[in-house]
Amino acid sequence: MEAAAMANTVRVATAQMTSVNDLSVNFATCSRLVKEAVTAGVKLLCFPENFSYVGSKTGDSLTIAEPLDGPIMDKYRSLARDSSIWLSLGGFQEKGSDDSHLRNTHVLIDDAGNIRSKYSKMHLFDVDVPGGAVYKESSFTEAGKEIVAVDSPFGRIGLTVCYDLRFPEIYQQLRFHRGAEVLLVPAAFTTVTGQAHWEILLRARAIETQCYVIAAAQAGKHSDERESYGDSMIIDPWGTVIGRLPDRISTGIAVADIDFSAIESIRKKMPIDQHRKPSEFWRSASASL
Repeated sequence: MEAAAMANTVRVATAQMTSVNDLSVNFATCSRLVKEAVTAGVKLLCFPENFSYVGSKTGDSLTIAEPLDGPIMDKYRSLARDSSIWLSLGGFQEKGSDDSHLRNTHVLIDDAGNIRSKYSKMHLFDVDVPGGAVYKESSFTEAGKEIVAVDSPFGRIGLTVCYDLRFPEIYQQLRFHRGAEVLLVPAAFTTVTGQAHWEILLRARAIETQCYVIAAAQAGKHSDERESYGDSMIIDPWGTVIGRLPDRISTGIAVADIDFSAIESIRKKMPIDQHRKPSEFWRSASASL
């Protein structure tokens, strides 16, 4: 029975780091965290948005943006292959359609170093943060247009990035139309928005979709101009935080086991996929007003 129970679980981890404007330094940090994860028996390690590079000012990322077959991603593919571990690399600066734009791309790499899937961030962070800075991600980033879910040894995975978290529609699509069981949310939340909303939004997405949520966060001061909230965590389909770093801004990993029987049990006992109203219902309800 114990062996059967183990076969129905898989170990995953979320990483937390403070990326800077030095590709080599960030790769060294990621490599160290991968070694730590492998030692802990982790099969999937999720890195935060902008894991490979955080510029000191807006638009700096354009200078290092590359296609996915470029040397930066090749190093991370080799890291996954040499360590026999899957990597979620959320928020890679993929070269865009012209020199003035990039794509904020979430890349999933398997344990053989192959790119299994990619997703370009849909919702761009054009926000005047209360008491904070003004951001205009769309000034140098092309928005993605495709929802992406992919099969894996860790269940069916839905890919998102950071600001997507505020838009439940994409998570509803991933769960109810793409069959997602695990949702990945690599992010670099600001300290202001993170303190106010980060955990609340993550737990809400887990509860309303009955999915595991793995949230990898940038943390601490990247430069004099930029700071991230941190607090990487893993949440189960009931909305319980089951993995979390002890220090909100430290570099490290948090480990948890995905239990496929828990997903099945929760969804069977509360079958919201059967109870939710189809889009046609809401159109007719609105028309009757």
